[in-house]
Amino acid sequence: FREDGFLVLEHFFTAEECDSMRNQIQKIVAEMEVPPHCRTEFSTKEDEQLQAQGSSDYFLTSGDKIRFFFEKGVLDEKGNFLIPKEKSVSKIGHALHAYDPVFKQITHSSKVQELGRKLGLERPVVVQSMYIFKQPGIGGEVTPHQDATFLHTEPLGRVLGFWIALEDATQENGCLWFIPGSHTSGITRRMVRAPSGTSTCVEFVGSEPGYDDSQFIPLPISKGGLILIHGEVVHKSELNSSESSRHVFTFHVMEAKDTSWSKDNWLQPTPELPFPSLYT
Repeated sequence: FREDGFLVLEHFFTAEECDSMRNQIQKIVAEMEVPPHCRTEFSTKEDEQLQAQGSSDYFLTSGDKIRFFFEKGVLDEKGNFLIPKEKSVSKIGHALHAYDPVFKQITHSSKVQELGRKLGLERPVVVQSMYIFKQPGIGGEVTPHQDATFLHTEPLGRVLGFWIALEDATQENGCLWFIPGSHTSGITRRMVRAPSGTSTCVEFVGSEPGYDDSQFIPLPISKGGLILIHGEVVHKSELNSSESSRHVFTFHVMEAKDTSWSKDNWLQPTPELPFPSLYT
C-alpha cells in the first residue's frame, strides 16, 4: 500500500454481507423520492461537473444526508425519467454510513476497524460514503483523478478510501485502473467551494495533468473484495458497456490526529453529523 498507493484484499467481505448491502439499497431505491428540480446527473468531466453538481445545493448539502445522483442521459429537460428509475441511478451518497443500519454496520465492522489499526490509524473518522451502481450499458466513465482533489487535508496523505466490490468488477463492466506509485507527487487540482454570489457553488483550482494511458493498470476484483485507495493515487474507471452492473459500496476515512480538514472542501461536517469515529 505504501509503495503503490493501493492494496487489493480479495474476499474481505462475505457474499452474505455483499448481498445484505445490495438488498438494502434496493429498498432505498424503491422508496426514493427526488423532486424533479433536484435530479442531477453525475459526471466527473470538469465542465459537466460544475454545471450539474456545482450549481446544485442538493449536491453541496448531501454530506450529512442520503441523496440520489443519476446517470447522464436518463432525464428529460424537465427532470422526468426516460428509463425506470432503478436503472437510472448512478450513485447514492454521502451519509449511508451514518444513517443506514446496514451500511453503518459494514463501515464500522470489526474487520474494518482492525484493518485501520494495522495501517496505524490512530483517530480515523468517516467523512463520506457512497453506493455506486455503474449501470449496465450506461454506467459512466470516471476520468483519472485523485480523491484528495475533492477531500483535501493539511497535511496531505491523511485520506484513505475503502472500495468494496458487491459483485465481480471486471475490465468489461468498469473495474478500477491505477497508476502505481502516483500517490507520491502531491496534487495539482482542487475542487473548492466558490465564493457566494458566483454561478456555481464549487470551482476547480489548478489543473489535472494529462496522464499517459499506458501507465494505468487494471484491478479486477471479485465480489467481496476490498481495494484500499490512498487519497493521492491516480485512478479511473471506464464506461460500463457490458450487460452486467458493477455495484460498489465505498467510504472515505481521514486520520484526524494532527490533521485539519479544509474549510474549502465541498463536504463539511455539520452539527447534525460531525465526522464519526471509525473506532466504536
